Amino acid sequence: MSPLVSCDKWKYSSNYPPEKYYAHPVDLVVTPWRGQHNVYGTFIIPNGYKNDGFFTLTLPGDKTYCGQLLNVSGFVIPGIYPKPKERVLRGYLNTRIALWLILQGHINDLKQPNNWKLGYFESKKVNKNRDNVYHHSNTKLI
Repeated sequence: MSPLVSCDKWKYSSNYPPEKYYAHPVDLVVTPWRGQHNVYGTFIIPNGYKNDGFFTLTLPGDKTYCGQLLNVSGFVIPGIYPKPKERVLRGYLNTRIALWLILQGHINDLKQPNNWKLGYFESKKVNKNRDNVYHHSNTKLI
């Protein structure tokens, strides 16, 4: 599966969930010349939290690209030491996009953790809000 993700397909609106947090990668690999799947950020978020389903890479000029996430919590990753109640996710940027950005002079921007962002939120609060929304309705969630 290609890690190319459309940024306009937001999973959650700006008001949902009510409280959202953001993580930046604890590790970045930007070596697209080594082949596919060699441009990624490794994120750590607390267990019990859901994420947007993708990460964003925002470059100067507010140009945003999105990439796919993969849960890598079960793998040993050298240099990454999550706490027992944390989950490790890896966000992959499409190799062609990375190469194009490097040709445009953005290699240093790709290597800046603050340009990469993963939104996450507490799943319990989402379920409570969802219950409140549908509690007064005859409509059932399937």
